[in-house]
Amino acid sequence: MENVKTLKQFPPYGSMSGHSSGDSCPTCRGTGRIPRGHGDQLVAVIPCNDVRLKPRRTKLHVCVSMAVCLFLCSLILFFLFPRSVTLTPVSVLSVMVYFDQDTVDMKVTNLISISNENFVPVQIVEFSVQGLVSKVVTGKSKITNMTAIKSRSQQSYTFEIDLPIIDPGLNSYCKSKNFHIHTLFLELQMTMNISYLSHTEQVSLDTFEYIDCGTNSTIPHPVT
Repeated sequence: MENVKTLKQFPPYGSMSGHSSGDSCPTCRGTGRIPRGHGDQLVAVIPCNDVRLKPRRTKLHVCVSMAVCLFLCSLILFFLFPRSVTLTPVSVLSVMVYFDQDTVDMKVTNLISISNENFVPVQIVEFSVQGLVSKVVTGKSKITNMTAIKSRSQQSYTFEIDLPIIDPGLNSYCKSKNFHIHTLFLELQMTMNISYLSHTEQVSLDTFEYIDCGTNSTIPHPVT
């Protein structure tokens, strides 16, 4: 009843004299003014032919946005996609031979090269190598303080491995004076643990090289 009494004191909607057969305005009740405190209840009505309902070049904007997103995703994948880290033996730098009564101790120094094809630095966690002579493990070595390799770069490292030969036949061969060159074929099994892009990876390589176990040699020769 209070709502009806309130509506009666306002003129009908669209009427200037207060007499009309139409309905009262639901918002301003025919007064042309908005009731105070009811601003959050108003609803704006837009005609269907309003240009704001028909934005121009919608398809173009959508296609450009998709193309930009695909381009950015491709760039991210291109730079962050994991690439290979290559371990390559270069040469034998020196072979130091020490004759004992029952053994022949050798210290072999090698040069290796590590290539990083990634666009991010690669941290070398651990590098280990073991040497085999006649398929028998004669020495092992491990390096844990190698520096990181910068992105798209190559770096060389040297490592030394001790190879004591206990086999009596090989001892006699290395100590014999009947041979001018005492050649041994050394197999190196190298393993490198690396870390980059929040994941770890292991690189392994087996290589063969020849050394002279009868005399000291400080002349580098390449590994073939």
